[in-house]
Amino acid sequence: MVALVVILWSLTARAELPTHGFTLDNGLKVLIREDHRAPVVTVMVWFKAGSFDEAPYETGLAHVLEHMMFKGTERLGPGDFSKLVARYGGSDNAFTSYDYTAYFQQYEVSRLPLALELEAERLGNLKIDDDEFHRELQVVLEERRTRTDDNPNALAWEKFQAVARPGTGYAHPIIGWRSLLAQLQPEQARSWYDRFYVPGNATLVVAGDVTRDQVEPLVRRFFSNLPAGTTPPRPTQTVTPPAGERRLDLAMAVQVPALYMLYNVPSLVTAEQKEDFYALTMLAGVLDGGMSARIETELVRGEKLVAGAGASYSGIQRGDGTFTLTATPNPGVTLDQVEQALREQIKTLQSTLPSEDEMARVQAGVLASQVFEKDSVMGQAMELGMLSTLGLDIDLADQFEEQLGKVTAEDVQRVARQWLVPERLAVAHVVPEQEEEQ
Repeated sequence: MVALVVILWSLTARAELPTHGFTLDNGLKVLIREDHRAPVVTVMVWFKAGSFDEAPYETGLAHVLEHMMFKGTERLGPGDFSKLVARYGGSDNAFTSYDYTAYFQQYEVSRLPLALELEAERLGNLKIDDDEFHRELQVVLEERRTRTDDNPNALAWEKFQAVARPGTGYAHPIIGWRSLLAQLQPEQARSWYDRFYVPGNATLVVAGDVTRDQVEPLVRRFFSNLPAGTTPPRPTQTVTPPAGERRLDLAMAVQVPALYMLYNVPSLVTAEQKEDFYALTMLAGVLDGGMSARIETELVRGEKLVAGAGASYSGIQRGDGTFTLTATPNPGVTLDQVEQALREQIKTLQSTLPSEDEMARVQAGVLASQVFEKDSVMGQAMELGMLSTLGLDIDLADQFEEQLGKVTAEDVQRVARQWLVPERLAVAHVVPEQEEEQ
């Protein structure tokens, strides 16, 4: 009962939070979300530029430039940006994804002018020093070593992605292939900054204890004089034709075997029928939506084939989405057996409609996770910035419950039949090296 009350309160609170938007003459999109529950503010700047946009020879460049955004401007020396944020009680960071790069600051609300001035400074006046670039490149190379090169599971997934998403910007890792990453030069970072870090390719999000009357004059003061710039043309993304079934056998220094299965499916951006996004979301929930879902009840607790398994749909992307199944077999169970069992689960969904109870359970679970993930000020800023950058309706969250409620069992069966087919599937069997030797 307590959980239900929290969910209902959260939905009501979100529905009453005003959102304002406007665009400066230089193309900068501005979104303001009022949330007066606490005297805090989050400022984010989103750029529609991620590793998805990298040429094959410059993988990792988007992430390296993210690091350089903290390394000095015409008025700030290396590290001064974060020192100023900390001095005034704030926190800051950034992240690079395939689809975008975003920077954020969080403060007590009276520091809003400082946050906006700092972001405008590095948007308009970044300096990329050659020596500083090469020093930071070594930091990124070490980051790659610890997170991927020395992590067999991460390395296996990286290899699998290259096979699973061929011919797209998603086929290479965000941090870049090591051999190419090591050869990046300062001139490439400057070119990336000049091409993509312009007001016309950015969205500024301000969320928290603020009003439009407070925010808009400050935004115009600090950002209006920045030149609009131009961004290279990029094609409209559509559903990728099936690449044919792909298989990968990997012997790695992993502790236990693992199975990866990935279907190339539409995202909300690329789907011709937008209802497919919601139906695929429900489909993932039927397979893996808690202790009552099919994988847990039939493969984990029932047949005891797997120690753990899951299904997920990633459908908020600039390009196509992915429907992914992963599993770790129990001792004595082969990866072939697990793969066959998961394929049978897909076939069952293609031939038999989910029950009404399953549909109701999944819908409730998906809505609850949406609410809890995005109820904070930071979560709201993340949501607004991501949707705006991807060119989606910023009111998507408010429409989500209605659209999910329209999904029928027939819709779930239809997308299973249409998209979870062998010609859209990539499979990887990952085994410990010693097993391969035996």
